[in-house]
Amino acid sequence: MLRAILLGAPGAGKGTQATRIVEKYNIPHISTGDIFRDNIKRQTELGMRAQEYMNRGELVPDDLTIEIATSRLLEDDCANGFLLDGFPRTVYQAEKLEEFLEANGQKLDKVINVDVDEDALIARLTGRRVCKNCGSTFHVINIPPKVDGICDNCGNNLIQRDDDSETTARNRLSVYGEQTMPLVDFYKGKGTLVEIDGEGDPEKVFLDIVDAIGD
Repeated sequence: MLRAILLGAPGAGKGTQATRIVEKYNIPHISTGDIFRDNIKRQTELGMRAQEYMNRGELVPDDLTIEIATSRLLEDDCANGFLLDGFPRTVYQAEKLEEFLEANGQKLDKVINVDVDEDALIARLTGRRVCKNCGSTFHVINIPPKVDGICDNCGNNLIQRDDDSETTARNRLSVYGEQTMPLVDFYKGKGTLVEIDGEGDPEKVFLDIVDAIGD
């Protein structure tokens, strides 16, 4: 059984590690976006309330986000644990999650923070290149094309999209730092935080996570 939260800035490789964690521990991967989409698709009361904010281009308020997220934790597949990703995002949400778990006789086992240096994050976030003709995706570091700037599949030029620019990447990291990094101190104070060096090989990162979780 494992009840855990996965933290990490954009570009830290959380997606890769989340897939491996839920497979090893046989627990559901619960992301805020997935919960919202599921509730909206099923037209639940919570989903319709969330959609009203989203349709206006507004952030879903903390209390509604908390209600949607914690209602997901009451479902049967969470009986033996879960991996939360994207929730909580703020200390207030974290405090409410703690209250919910305590009320249900549960507690978090680990909060896993995948830590990557900002320069490395920028390199990861700005390295994507897309073929403007066929849409194929490459990465200058992780999946480089055979010929720099040229698509392997159709021979057309690769471009960097506006949302992959350094300015956009730094803005995303700034927002993350302001909103989410206080959670690191919060959970450090609770004694549940484990820091994982996310700059190495993904397999090594995963083994470090498993080692930190322990038995």
